[in-house]
Amino acid sequence: MRRAGSKDAKADQAKAETLTEQAYYRLEEMIVTLKLAPGAILSEQALSAELGIGRTPIREALQRLAREGLVLVLPRKAILVTDTDPRKQLLVLEVRRELERLLARASAERASVAERARFQAIADGMEAAADSNDDIAFMRLDRELNALLVEAAHNEYAARTMRFLDGHSRRFWYLHYKQAADLPKIARLHADEARAVAKGRPDRAMAACDKLIDYVESFTRATVGAEVRAQRQTGRVRAAGA
Repeated sequence: MRRAGSKDAKADQAKAETLTEQAYYRLEEMIVTLKLAPGAILSEQALSAELGIGRTPIREALQRLAREGLVLVLPRKAILVTDTDPRKQLLVLEVRRELERLLARASAERASVAERARFQAIADGMEAAADSNDDIAFMRLDRELNALLVEAAHNEYAARTMRFLDGHSRRFWYLHYKQAADLPKIARLHADEARAVAKGRPDRAMAACDKLIDYVESFTRATVGAEVRAQRQTGRVRAAGA
């Protein structure tokens, strides 16, 4: 009886973890793709009803999102989707450039046969997303690629840092890409990196990573410049009105 009870407990725990993962990925995508916009006030009860997932997994997923900085939990008050600041993205990119080079190199060297097949599948998917200009497919593949790079690199310290940066970077890109970026181009840059890792070519993987981050940085700087110009123009209009 004890053994059966133990098995049941483990099965219940695994089910709860699965539901928490489902809640996390669905909420993270909703935040990153702005279905839950910056500043939005969230309700565990409403999210539970919308996603068809119990409140406990929703709460645990929100706690994980809070650790990653995508939501802010104000005890006994509210849960807010955090804002995004283009200027802070340049600081994020300083870290991402070094971290992603490490992950690309380590993954190319250490990935298993099964992981290399997954990298190749992601590369193929990115090419398809580029051909169809499908932003949601790209966003999902981008998240999958980042997670796989962390998994294949076998570096828990890099993994912790990457988890914090990933959602912020993808949300910023989705928020601004229609004004300042080329989706097919960035999808193909991701495909180049995934393909190099799949083939076990560390040097090519790092070079592809550098090209990708170079493009993301130029996009970010263009976005920051546009925002600064808009703020200056708003200031002039207010001054004229005064």
